[in-house]
Amino acid sequence: MRKRAEAFDRWIRTSFVALNTELENLYFSQQDRSRVVGVGDSLKERLRDEGRAHIVELLAEGNTGDGFASAFGVLGNVGLYLGALRRHELTNPAREDRSPFPEASSLAMHVGASLGMVPRFATAHLTTHNMALAGVRKSFTSLPDEFLFIDENTRGILAFQRAADALMRIVPLGVSSPITDVLFDAAKLALSEAIRINDRLFAKLDVDRFFYSVRPYYKPYRIGRQEYRGANAGDFSGINEIDLLLGLCRANDPYYAQLLVDKMLFMLPQDQARLRECMTHRSLLDELLAMADQYPRSDWFQQNARLFLEVCALFARTATQHHDMLVRRFIEAPAANLVENDLQGITASGPPLPVLLRSLETLRDLRVAAKREDLVTRHGDLERLRALTSGL
Repeated sequence: MRKRAEAFDRWIRTSFVALNTELENLYFSQQDRSRVVGVGDSLKERLRDEGRAHIVELLAEGNTGDGFASAFGVLGNVGLYLGALRRHELTNPAREDRSPFPEASSLAMHVGASLGMVPRFATAHLTTHNMALAGVRKSFTSLPDEFLFIDENTRGILAFQRAADALMRIVPLGVSSPITDVLFDAAKLALSEAIRINDRLFAKLDVDRFFYSVRPYYKPYRIGRQEYRGANAGDFSGINEIDLLLGLCRANDPYYAQLLVDKMLFMLPQDQARLRECMTHRSLLDELLAMADQYPRSDWFQQNARLFLEVCALFARTATQHHDMLVRRFIEAPAANLVENDLQGITASGPPLPVLLRSLETLRDLRVAAKREDLVTRHGDLERLRALTSGL
């Protein structure tokens, strides 16, 4: 598959980007920036036909065993192609019962199944496994705001992964170990960096360019008969490892368990394995609470409980940032200006915007351990730890 895969990859990095960028500039120059149908049709036809020519050759050749990296790259490239076709309204799951691009669907299903992932592009394709060539990484367009979004998202994911790795290393040591101060401090440093990255992204990212020219490439689309939600910045295990290790979210909670099931196959196989392992461990919060009655005034308990609470506070800030700054400013606010027809399929995850917003609020409140009558959070347990560590 290598030569044909490399040819497809070159097209994705060159002509594909140029065609999408030209189309985005056409859309953005209109008074109604949400209008896509009937705009730039000749460019769309070139995009469709040039990409299909590469895909037909790859499909005929089949999986020749070039290894994970090659197959993962092909899956990402065919996914980017289908994502662009969806963005330009050459396909739309709302009006179809199957994908109008059978060759691309077949190739995506073949490669996705062989890797143990969904047959569409995933977050990792544009972030942590986005191979740069001569300083240029893959993207849909060459718009500065898309590069800003991709780069800062990648930096943020790497920060969360560092925090998750530090917390996971506490498990074999035990939360009472005096060595855990190093690991809690590493987690705090990584989460503080995630906060700075988010602040920088939200300050520099143009709201209209993100809403009209970046976000639409992450919409759901069909592979064969099945509709798959769009890639999400949270589709990596690190963020959920932090949830579970801190104990702010629990795998036996129906809401959170469904979230894990929905996202598992959108993650890299190695991330799936890490998350499964994480689900077998008792949370650090539960470990501390189990020892709280017997050792509340011991030096190790006071130190480690305080450090644990500091990590929770920083993690809560990242959750609040994401919802209150990104979701409200960059999605909810501009969506208020659209007519009802344009709101169809506006979210990457598929459900209508109000449904998505309620779900995101629930996740935020779990992560900040908010006090809610209608939701079971760890608010009372964190308050208990705070009381045990205050004034001593």
